Amino acid sequence: MDFGLTEEQEAIFDMAQAFGQEHIAPHARKWEAEGSIPKDLWPRIAELGFGGLYVREEHGGSGLSRLDSTLVFEALSMSCASVAAFLSIHNMCARMISDYGSESLRARYLPGALGMETVFSYCLTEPGSGSDAAALKTRAIKDQAGWALTGTKAFISGGGYSDAYIVMARSGGDGPKGISAFVLEDGAQGLSFGGLEDKMGWRSQPTRQVQMDAARAPADNLLGEEGKGFSYAMAGLDGGRLNIAACSIGAAQNAMNLTRSYMAERQAFGRTIDQFQALQFRLADMEIDLQAARTLLRQAAWKLDNRTPDATKFCAMAKKLATETGSRVADGCLQLFGGYGYLADYGIEKIVRDLRVHQILEGTNEIMRMIVARDLVGR
Repeated sequence: MDFGLTEEQEAIFDMAQAFGQEHIAPHARKWEAEGSIPKDLWPRIAELGFGGLYVREEHGGSGLSRLDSTLVFEALSMSCASVAAFLSIHNMCARMISDYGSESLRARYLPGALGMETVFSYCLTEPGSGSDAAALKTRAIKDQAGWALTGTKAFISGGGYSDAYIVMARSGGDGPKGISAFVLEDGAQGLSFGGLEDKMGWRSQPTRQVQMDAARAPADNLLGEEGKGFSYAMAGLDGGRLNIAACSIGAAQNAMNLTRSYMAERQAFGRTIDQFQALQFRLADMEIDLQAARTLLRQAAWKLDNRTPDATKFCAMAKKLATETGSRVADGCLQLFGGYGYLADYGIEKIVRDLRVHQILEGTNEIMRMIVARDLVGR
């Protein structure tokens, strides 16, 4: 078993890291304060092929493996986890259009998604259905003019910012088989948005409710087959969990790098604080935990790429371990900075805030435990 990255994979990581350091890191605090990411960033990211990371090459995408893609998100998160995670959401949408969309739908939306002139958001969660996503209440009613969507989606990254939305709505009866997926364009009749959410972290991502009052979508904006929307949504979750795990690891690695540099300069009791054995042990523990989480993440990505029967369980394990490890490492780094870590100027407190939500989204870590437990002992 080869645990090393190939030259091509190292090049992918280095390219993403270099882009982030030049185009994202210097602006991350400003974007957080403004509560938005400049739209002109996305086409520049797309020039690297990052607008359709795992969209098939025959559809114009990069055709990367899930393992390769985690390298992109880990590297970009070393500059800003909020920006990297938003890119993950867009890529999930682009893959759904590529894999399930009709030729007509792909022709209309995929080129813009790949070039990121059209930024996509994903609308599944509702005020009354989070972990129990199949209980969603947004309705889709078909008429002679197409589809009318009515309902509210909550916690939508890019709400009121993105150019188009993939919306899960109930076109049939109760349960998962009554749910279909639709592409809803910004500006559609009946589409509106709630107020900007005031969040703990991910503050550069505009987050709002997406509100639909008989919002109009053309008939051919049904994504794939009617009644298959929930299965499409679930099919993307394993990869999404890997991406968010990678974002946690990348941001925590950045916190570690900043902390080591700070400790090599900060003096106390006549020497730099990295010379105190007690603090060295804390660094060692964080390094061990981070490397263990990274190894499990890459194993899980390999299993998903090779479609092994236990891939879903490993994706759940990797998501839980990496997100909890990332938060714990970032918090440990803040402690080693002392009072300076609590100040925005040093960059650590932002990482702590950004990473906390990773234990909630893409399936809470309680749901991750449930997936693993069911695999071990059955339902």
